Amino acid sequence: KMADLPWISVEEVERHSKPESCWLVVNTQVWDLTEFTPNHPGGAEVIYRYAGCDATTEYNAIHAPSLLLDTLTSTKLVGKLETGINIPEQWRITSTNNSKDSRPKPPLETLINAHDFERAASRDFSQKAWAYYSSAATDLITLNANKSFLDRIWFRPRVLRNVRNVDLRIRILGSTDLFLPFFVSPAAMARLAHPEGERAIAAACSAKNVAQCVSTNASFPLKEIAKDTKHPIFFQLYVDNSREKSESLLRVCHEVGVKAIFVTIDTPMAGKREADERVRTNQSISTPMSGVTAKNDAKGGGLARTMGNFIDMSLNWDDLKWLRSVTHLPIILKGIQSAADAQLAMQHDVQGIMISNHGARNLDTSPPSILVLLELHKCCPEIFDTLEVYLDSGIRRGTDILKALCLGATAVGIGRPFLYSLNYGREGIEHLIEILRDELVTSMRMLGVTELSQLHPGLVNTLQIDDAVPGTVGHPYARWRRVLQAKV
Repeated sequence: KMADLPWISVEEVERHSKPESCWLVVNTQVWDLTEFTPNHPGGAEVIYRYAGCDATTEYNAIHAPSLLLDTLTSTKLVGKLETGINIPEQWRITSTNNSKDSRPKPPLETLINAHDFERAASRDFSQKAWAYYSSAATDLITLNANKSFLDRIWFRPRVLRNVRNVDLRIRILGSTDLFLPFFVSPAAMARLAHPEGERAIAAACSAKNVAQCVSTNASFPLKEIAKDTKHPIFFQLYVDNSREKSESLLRVCHEVGVKAIFVTIDTPMAGKREADERVRTNQSISTPMSGVTAKNDAKGGGLARTMGNFIDMSLNWDDLKWLRSVTHLPIILKGIQSAADAQLAMQHDVQGIMISNHGARNLDTSPPSILVLLELHKCCPEIFDTLEVYLDSGIRRGTDILKALCLGATAVGIGRPFLYSLNYGREGIEHLIEILRDELVTSMRMLGVTELSQLHPGLVNTLQIDDAVPGTVGHPYARWRRVLQAKV
């Protein structure tokens, strides 16, 4: 117990600054890392750099607070730093500044849309955090198409409707009530954006009654993220090479009341995200649930690539039987990018699909998500009566959300904008939620609807992109159709 620990002076900590006696201060706790440091997954040098000093800033930027106690025995916690003392100047110099820009952040109230948060994050995030979050695969063609295809859909507003009262509530998966038809999409290592990472997202979502999907590669264990929250939580599962590890994570999901499992099926390996590769990574970065650590190599410092080796590349349709055998929760297949796979999903024991190209981070020139949604209407419209259909990748505005809902999406996921708003901590997440809510309400009133049940495809004009929708489940080139359909 902290109350029983002895007080340790600054002078005493500074005396333990060598490999043979290596103490660090983290969150006012003094730890003896002498035996642990030579085996540190990120290398010994990063710890020796802070020997005899306060490493709180560097540690909190990439690790969950509980990691030290989970990794070391309590005997390595030697005491707590004396309070009311002057911290030595060299301790401040040793600590890392997370921001690229020394200017104060723009006041939160001056940010009025998701793009404002992105601009602020581009100057405030560390170089690595910005490279990791903003990067996408190779030439960024799909990244740009995600947005541009949404922009080429036009509304067909109806007028002279009573739109005084707008209701954004929706029920999904039979029993889960959402107060807004969007949720926070899963994203790895939110702690790169803010020390509270996914915990800050959870606190904001709980306050605003917004659903949150937690990544296997989150910065905190699921139990810490879900603690003392009341909002719906989904879990995004990367199936591990060791199925036992995935089963263990699913047991935790059951314990904390997760509402659904979003199993990622579009990422047998990470895509080539060149902006992320160009910036070397801190090799101390790790994720508690996947148990992997970042590294640099001859290809660069890509976080997703170097930390994604645990993902099972052999995962296939037959494995859904195993997944169903180890969880009773609704299963959503995240990463559907064609009508052919959507049809296969209907043949398996799942409750929904999520159209996603992983935020354009995997295969460049894969189709924008809104185009795949149109493909379902053209090739297998029965899916909307069979499964729930979710969508992410490229959502930035209330109008984007509304277009997806008009075209049959049950709800949408939003990823990068919430990471960028995390630049302002919990308050930033809450502010962005309110911005998106207001944009959605305004757009619905202007469209002439007051409830989500009133939305339908007749309220949008998709003619500018309809020619890009494949007309068959197989490949549109007829002479290859027979061969390709045999491979579906």
